[in-house]
Amino acid sequence: MTLKWTDSLDIAIELDENHPDVDPKVLRFTDLHAWVMALEEFEDDPNRSNEKILEAIQMAWIEERE
Repeated sequence: MTLKWTDSLDIAIELDENHPDVDPKVLRFTDLHAWVMALEEFEDDPNRSNEKILEAIQMAWIEERE
């Protein structure tokens, strides 16, 4: 499965599995961006992300935890 910036829920699930000890509520967007880029399945242009996309991923991750 290939992940793109628009796959916020799938990205959030992968991040939750890879970083179970991290509280997504306090994560900086610079770290979030780097972690998304590091996902093995992620294949998208790093410059296509923005604050709105990163916020959507963060919110999906928070909801995934609840």
